[in-house]
Amino acid sequence: MLKSLIPVLYVQLSPQRLEVRNARTGGAWSGAPELAIAQAPKPTIQAVGDNARQAASQTGARLVNPLAHPRSIISDYALAEQLLRYAVQHVLRNGGSTWGLTPSPHMVLHPPSDPAGGYTQVELRALRELAMGSGASKVTLWQGTPLSDEDLRSGYFPATGQVLPA
Repeated sequence: MLKSLIPVLYVQLSPQRLEVRNARTGGAWSGAPELAIAQAPKPTIQAVGDNARQAASQTGARLVNPLAHPRSIISDYALAEQLLRYAVQHVLRNGGSTWGLTPSPHMVLHPPSDPAGGYTQVELRALRELAMGSGASKVTLWQGTPLSDEDLRSGYFPATGQVLPA
């Protein structure tokens, strides 16, 4: 019974899009993985996701995509964690518990397709720690076809992919 109270979040991340979906409630956040950051007097995040580009053009803030790097999954770990934390909190707040308290979620992280040579241990660890830093109590790294809410709720993933070690 207690297991049914823990949110299961499915996170698909790529340099083009970040999607977070709660498999239990259907609540979701989807947007460009971009942040608008004002520089003075100290760096502050002004906008996230699809609104970041507009905010950056209007205020002169710096536009950053922490998931865009030619050779790695993450280009700026600290900003990627802030971005994921924002999306996770948005999903939990808009589809979370009626008590006002939501347990830390189980997060299934689905990185982009397999890079040449596979993921390194460093990349897998960075993904796991990114999810943990964003509030996850348990992290599963998935590589393969997109998962359905039923796959996520049951915890049984199709044979068309694999759970990655981390």
